[in-house]
Amino acid sequence: MMGAGLLLVGLGASAAAVLVGLPAVLASSTGRAGVAKTLATIDQVYRPGRAPEVDESFSDRILAPLSRRAGSLGRALTPAGVAARMQRSLDHAGNPPAWPVERILQAKGIGLVALGLFGLLFGGVVLGGTSGLLLGGLVGAALGAFLPDLLLHNLGGRRQREIRRTLADILDMLTVSVEAGLGFDAALGQVARNGKGPMVGEIARVLQEIRIGNPRAEALRAMAARTTAPELRSFAMAVVQATELGIPIGAVLRVQSKEMRLRRRQNAEGAAQKVPVKILFPMLFLIFPALFVVIIGPGALKVTQLF
Repeated sequence: MMGAGLLLVGLGASAAAVLVGLPAVLASSTGRAGVAKTLATIDQVYRPGRAPEVDESFSDRILAPLSRRAGSLGRALTPAGVAARMQRSLDHAGNPPAWPVERILQAKGIGLVALGLFGLLFGGVVLGGTSGLLLGGLVGAALGAFLPDLLLHNLGGRRQREIRRTLADILDMLTVSVEAGLGFDAALGQVARNGKGPMVGEIARVLQEIRIGNPRAEALRAMAARTTAPELRSFAMAVVQATELGIPIGAVLRVQSKEMRLRRRQNAEGAAQKVPVKILFPMLFLIFPALFVVIIGPGALKVTQLF
């Protein structure tokens, strides 16, 4: 009897184990089947060559590959070291966010191809012959390749002239702020908040470099390296020396402000003295012929009628 009871207990325990474990086994098998199905779907959709089709715009399908190829062409035709000089020109121009070095190289490649084709067409129509085609194509390609450099140089020159023109006013504001009790960095912040123009942008960049941990002297030297204006370089070096030697900044700024105003007046006088030379050739080739026609024309007509 005892053995029969133990047997019944064992059978009951086995049945209970089967009843409890069967749903878990079924759930795990279902989960594995679901995971396997999901993996199969992912493999079917995302395996190489089976990516889902996405509607792309015209610029993504056509313009972007052409721009990349144009950039490769411009990079291949650009000698080594020109990219570094181009970056310096971008620093002089204020580093326009829409025109990094890569985009300028793309513009050089696009201009080379586009103006080269236009030059071929122009040479074939106007000049005619094989020599006209070659001459027009070469001139157009050269112009297209160097046109972005000319535009960048012009932009940098205008910005540097604006810096030289507004530097004296910025120094006056700095001098007043420092003599009113502000520290040099606080005075730079005051100018960056209230001023306008490219010089204010350079001061704001110096402040950002100081705030991220660069020494003031290094930030000012970097500003001097980003410009071609001798006045700004002189100001930066004077402030660096005053910082290193412990000279009061207010006195240095006062002297620099007077010097900048004197230089600005001298530059204005020099530009005024260049005006007669600059208007000489327009007068000779544009104004004088018109005057001769107006003054001598009626007399010449009467003389021709008499003879």
